[in-house]
Amino acid sequence: MRKEQDSLGVMELPDEAMYGIQTARAKANFPISQIPPDPLMVDAMVLIKKAAAITHMALGVLDEKQGEAIVKAADEVLSGRFRDQFVVDVFQAGAGTSHNMNVNEVLANRALELLGHRRGDYQELSPNDHVNMSQSTNDAFPTAMRLAILALHPALEAAVTKAADALAERAQAFADVLRSGRTHLQDAVPMTLGQAFGGYAATWRRAVAQLQDARQSLLELNLGGSAIGSGLNTPPGYRQAVVKQLAELTELPLREAENAFQITQSLLDFGRYMAALKSLAIEISKVCSDLRLLASGPTTGFFEITLPAVQPGSSIMPGKVNPSMLEMMNMVSFEVIGQETAVAFAVEAGQLELNVMMPLVAHAILFSMRILAAGLSALTERCLSGIEANRAVCHRYFESSNALATALAPEIGYLKAAELAKRVLAEHQTIQQVAVPDYVDQETYDRVFQSLVIDLLGKTE
Repeated sequence: MRKEQDSLGVMELPDEAMYGIQTARAKANFPISQIPPDPLMVDAMVLIKKAAAITHMALGVLDEKQGEAIVKAADEVLSGRFRDQFVVDVFQAGAGTSHNMNVNEVLANRALELLGHRRGDYQELSPNDHVNMSQSTNDAFPTAMRLAILALHPALEAAVTKAADALAERAQAFADVLRSGRTHLQDAVPMTLGQAFGGYAATWRRAVAQLQDARQSLLELNLGGSAIGSGLNTPPGYRQAVVKQLAELTELPLREAENAFQITQSLLDFGRYMAALKSLAIEISKVCSDLRLLASGPTTGFFEITLPAVQPGSSIMPGKVNPSMLEMMNMVSFEVIGQETAVAFAVEAGQLELNVMMPLVAHAILFSMRILAAGLSALTERCLSGIEANRAVCHRYFESSNALATALAPEIGYLKAAELAKRVLAEHQTIQQVAVPDYVDQETYDRVFQSLVIDLLGKTE
């Protein structure tokens, strides 16, 4: 064991612990969810410490040996070492101070080892005075949040795009499948199955475009603003230099905050990004629900499409196959929608110069991004790409729908068309059987419906 001291007193820590006393206190205080920090939050905070050390050495305010040791320790963590030393629960004290200190202490203790000192020998190199130099949790933690989200965004965007591409490919495959449209869950005017799938693909692409737009504001950092945005205890030129250094390390077009006080006070940018995630989840869930309806049956439902069978659907009913992947994606979407509600409350909970609810916001956004990306990847591979059209069923619905009377309304008028639709339903016949010759002659009927079919098959979007 070794002893360490902070402003509250002395504690004993195991010699093998790379973290220090403040992390140990947090570990004891917050045995809440057993969820460790997201690896990207660790990476992001370590990158901030590395950028700060490089900047401080360049400005001449940090001893070069100390700075190089911090940078080397940071590189070791970024390469995957010491990951078991980041132990603070995601539900922790406000603002993320415990996470920040966990990173500070791990880097300080490893840097001490590299300099030939013992862990905890903080008079030689301190977590607060050297690793955390010119920083506050209040500018470091939200910067880490931004970097982590920006790092995960491409994987989510790629997953949504691939899923939308799969729907678009199915839209092309189903471009010639005539079917009855439905509004209010009632028969409506005809369309092709391809047009329905094309609409689904376009919706997902539009939702991810909103997410891309929300991403842009996350490139603005309050790093260098220290506690409240004023930059107290930072050397001249630090703010500009550290943001530039971090941009080089991450290869992202990061920029200084136009107003560091605003960025420190408000989690608006995170709320906006999470709202876009929620919108994406809503649209994903809506499409999945539609596909479940279209696949319902096979004998008592719509059965317009067949989904790939991925597992038996019942422990009691032999041969039953359920829309398992779509159900999974619905549940993922519901979870994201719920997380957005938590984030909305957290964004509102900021008080005066700081919003302390950042750990919850970071967890909710990153968790939502991860499950959306993973869920969509599985959905695409195991469901969307293998959907098949039940062409005969679709054609039967197209042919038998009384809503086809709408196509004859310009010829016979709305009231006559309504009468025709009622007769089709009551007499259990097709539009053609009832319409000719009671409402139109065969030539007129053929002209109207040939034009309709040609029009539908020509519109693949």
